Amino acid sequence: MPLTPSPRARAAANNSPFTPPRTTRHHDPEWHIERKPTKSGSLQAAFEALKVSAASKARAPNPHPKTASSPKSNIATRTPLRLDLGVSEWALTGTGTTIGQSPVKKRGGKATKTTIRVNGDRFIPTRSASSPTTTSKIDRPVSRPNSQASGNRPGSSTGRPIPADNTVLRGGVFGSDEDTNASSHSLGDDSEPISYERPNPESLAYQSSVAAACGVDLSTRILAFKPAAPESSKPIDLRTQYNRPLKPVASAAQFRRRILTAPERVLDAPGLVDDYYLNLLDWSSGNQVAIGLERNVYVWNAESGTVSQLLETSPDTYVSSVKWSADGAYVAVGVSTGDVQIWDVEDQTKLRTMSSHESRVGVMSWNKAILSTGARSGSIYNHDVRIADHKIAELNGHTSEVCGLEWRSDGAMLASGGNDNLVNIWDARSLTTPKWTKTNHKAAVKALAWCPWQLNLLASGGGNYDGCIHFWNSTTGARVNSIDAGSQVTSLKWSTSYRELVSCHGLPDNQLTVWSYPTLVRNVEIPAHETRILHSALSPDGQTLATCASDENLKFWKLFEKRAGGAGNSRSGTGSGKGVGMSKQMTIR
Repeated sequence: MPLTPSPRARAAANNSPFTPPRTTRHHDPEWHIERKPTKSGSLQAAFEALKVSAASKARAPNPHPKTASSPKSNIATRTPLRLDLGVSEWALTGTGTTIGQSPVKKRGGKATKTTIRVNGDRFIPTRSASSPTTTSKIDRPVSRPNSQASGNRPGSSTGRPIPADNTVLRGGVFGSDEDTNASSHSLGDDSEPISYERPNPESLAYQSSVAAACGVDLSTRILAFKPAAPESSKPIDLRTQYNRPLKPVASAAQFRRRILTAPERVLDAPGLVDDYYLNLLDWSSGNQVAIGLERNVYVWNAESGTVSQLLETSPDTYVSSVKWSADGAYVAVGVSTGDVQIWDVEDQTKLRTMSSHESRVGVMSWNKAILSTGARSGSIYNHDVRIADHKIAELNGHTSEVCGLEWRSDGAMLASGGNDNLVNIWDARSLTTPKWTKTNHKAAVKALAWCPWQLNLLASGGGNYDGCIHFWNSTTGARVNSIDAGSQVTSLKWSTSYRELVSCHGLPDNQLTVWSYPTLVRNVEIPAHETRILHSALSPDGQTLATCASDENLKFWKLFEKRAGGAGNSRSGTGSGKGVGMSKQMTIR
């Protein structure tokens, strides 16, 4: 039967990458090899029986007659030889009959001979046989012992077994036994059962010991995206989980306090001097309101609602300022002549007169037994009311009238403002020069207020051509916030119950404005008076603000009403009459 040399045999014989590629020869059907049966069983005897027939030489035409006599003509023009081989019981690899193929007999030949077609008299190896791409295309061998009996495996050209000692073909070219088994399953051999290898008990014991040492459970995953959610100890109510409102239950309206825009009480204040630089209203810790009306000073008791006249100055003078002491027992009265009078409200007697200033005293402030006074000349004096020689310090930091003066609650700092548009912050330990001098305002600074919950925070307000409120850090001297109020700022008061500040204004709106701090949000704006607000005072409980204006009205506004159940209600039994609940904490000589 016609066969060609096996490609697997050529690949096995061609191991050198330096062998030149095989040349292509034309197939000559006249060149045959005939096999004859031999008596000897050796392979050598089979090759000795090769004979070249003379008839084949005569039948072969010469395609190049001119080169017939050339010595090389035998190489160039000789046609393939016809070799007759005898059939032996020894079958050569790649030349014998293959299982599953039937021998092809030559037409007109003898029935006892088998004709095999070859391309030449020798095998010429090719370089492609050693190429990894070529070897990868070689069909993997069948290692089953019954492969020849059952036929070729699907997808392979031959069913020849590979010797067991050929490690190159098994491991290098065709892979390991595991790869062979895997390929057999991938080729669709469903009849072959899947083999399972039992794990080594020693490896399992080692893995178990390592897992126990590391604290790892082999039945769970080592890596996870996130830890498991903690279990709730209480039963979960799905209604509360999924039926929650869009906004919190406690809305802002629940905490929004009500601010009355109408005054709680209105009193007449006839004869009030319309002067921006004066300070004629103050509210004592004993819940009494003192107001200066021209030459007179009146005291209104907030508990009983009674009004009493405390004093009257000489006809050629007028009251320029009033200020209660911290204990609420004494009131200081500044006069246009520069004198300062100390009055005992309970006894309605004048205790002493301190003459030091040469011009009117427009503003005063108490620090325990020390009374600071600011005059029109721009000077500030500190008076110790317990001693005869009362003047203990002189502060020169302003060049114009001092209209704002305020001690801090701990007595460590003193703030002053004047008509020279300056804000001076004085350290009580060194009063020779101010610690800080601020020039940001563009008008007179009368409104000054220290924050009750942040002691180093000072608020100052400018006059008509400024209309701004600035906030200062007395420790660093830095300005921390600012508000453009848009109108003249005549007074500032901090709330003791809320983080808020109320400002009193003059032209053009004459309003009260409540600000949140530090957000500086305007909570409410109330048109208060028909004319500019001149003075304001906060009640001792911090809820009510008293204001007076040149329209000669004294109004009381409940701006900081405390929540239900909160402390700080109006003091009862204080200041309701002469000698009731009033304690004197200092002795005035």
